[in-house]
Amino acid sequence: MNKLQAMEVFIQVVDCGSFTKAAEMLNLPKATVSTLVQTLESTLSVKLLHRTTRQVMITSDGAAYYERCVQILSDVRDAEESLSRHRLSPSGRLRVDTPSGLATEILIPALPAFFERYPDITMELGSTDRPVDLVEEGVDCAVRGGELIDPNLIARRVGVINFVTAASPDYIARHGMPQHPRDLERHRCVNYFSAKNGKIMNWDFTRDGERIEVALPGAIALNDSNAYVQAGLAGLGIITMTDYLLTGYIAAGRMVPVLPEWRSDPLPVHIVYPQNRHLSAKVRVFVEWVSELFAAHPNLRLQPPRPVAAPADLQAETV
Repeated sequence: MNKLQAMEVFIQVVDCGSFTKAAEMLNLPKATVSTLVQTLESTLSVKLLHRTTRQVMITSDGAAYYERCVQILSDVRDAEESLSRHRLSPSGRLRVDTPSGLATEILIPALPAFFERYPDITMELGSTDRPVDLVEEGVDCAVRGGELIDPNLIARRVGVINFVTAASPDYIARHGMPQHPRDLERHRCVNYFSAKNGKIMNWDFTRDGERIEVALPGAIALNDSNAYVQAGLAGLGIITMTDYLLTGYIAAGRMVPVLPEWRSDPLPVHIVYPQNRHLSAKVRVFVEWVSELFAAHPNLRLQPPRPVAAPADLQAETV
């Protein structure tokens, strides 16, 4: 038995809570995963996992052994990287998750430069506004907007996002320009619903200490930022979206700012990764690269807030 491989398989089974999911993440047959864990238990003469037809649960001995395995494999990787070219030229598969708007508008156009710098890295990029479980889904790191409340994640703040309220010129020509957030109650607005719980988000506006929260009428609600922008371009109603997605359309005259003197607080952006997962060289260089990318971008760099309008409870799920 390859003891290090068996440890790695055991860690993956614990993280996934399933032999089947662990096998998929490791690209191994389920039978191989099961055999490696059973052999490990036999060698140690200890029960590491409780297995039922529905779930896998770690034993108290297994929990203690899990922590040691994580540390051992982390030390092994550190030793390998210190003696190899990986520190200068990281390699391997990198699984990243990011909101769809950031992926299409910011990350993907810049990725050629990343792969030119790190040609030995291959990437699986998930782009969805659906929140993902990094451990459950085997994701190395994720770009997320909003305040972080998950204690199992380590986060590095890399940028900030502002929001703009806008509508198509055709919509404004047909329905007029709102002068106050309360005017929006007589308009059609494109709503956004949470991919987590299906809730349609209220809109919030702030100006000179006055804060207004409204639930707005609309013929359509979406849960993807790119689709949301397209709904605004199609004239379906007024939208509030990240400024980096709307700046080009506003400059081209395809969208018109609405209530520009009203704004919400900027949204912090972080790169997050599980605290019990070794921060490999490939993840480390990706985090540094994203930090550099955002620092050079006028709509994402850390800076004082600008006068824009955005619904606060919508922000954390639409960036």
